Amino acid sequence: MQPWRSAIVDSADGIIRYRGYDAASLMTQRTFTETIFLLHRGRLPSKAERSVLDAILIGVADHGSGAPSCAAARIAFSGNRQSVSAAVAAGILAVGDDHGGAGMGCMDMIASALARVRSENLSLEQAATQIIRETRQEGRRIAGLGHRVHHADPRTPVLFDLARKNGIAGQGVAFMETLEKVAAQLIKPLPINIDGALAAVLHDMEFAPAFGRLVFIIGRTAGLCAEVAEELGREKPMRIKIPVEYDGEPPRSLQ
Repeated sequence: MQPWRSAIVDSADGIIRYRGYDAASLMTQRTFTETIFLLHRGRLPSKAERSVLDAILIGVADHGSGAPSCAAARIAFSGNRQSVSAAVAAGILAVGDDHGGAGMGCMDMIASALARVRSENLSLEQAATQIIRETRQEGRRIAGLGHRVHHADPRTPVLFDLARKNGIAGQGVAFMETLEKVAAQLIKPLPINIDGALAAVLHDMEFAPAFGRLVFIIGRTAGLCAEVAEELGREKPMRIKIPVEYDGEPPRSLQ
């Protein structure tokens, strides 16, 4: 039988190595953020890369109990108090294109736009204009722009400033800032949200697009665990979460 193959972990009696590094040594000499970087990239990050990835993980950790992932986790645990893992998994399953997962699509969009810039000799403004018009014609939301709560996402400038100070900000950050400006001219002010911000920075750090969603899941899991723990410690099982107003058919008879 063909064995499974993996270049991530080497595990045997008395041995655990992550990408060749001894896990016990990592436990005393490196941080969790550095280990996440190592697992996904196969090397340890620079101090700059660690600082920026750490900021991303903090920025996506939670956004309140009403966020779909957090609400799903708490509702699941309210009905099934025997499984914290099922509740956290329910929260993760709520992550998608419309909640927390847009970073992946945004990284694809950034890569596509910058490819046009190079191949068609376009300016960033021209590429952004094309992306916006095509997206609107297809009836889709512009990845990485707009937020249901914030008129200006407070996490975005922090992340971009940190990326610049650490010498990481590049064409990805420049394109998203251009996209925001062009969108304001063609549509209305639409702030760069955390998905757009992390997508830009991760692009400049040369991560694969899938990590744009995976990093949200990694960071949000910390928040989901806290939400479930609070549900256990403060609330009763099967509590009513959201009032529901019935607006269907009035009472009817089968006769």
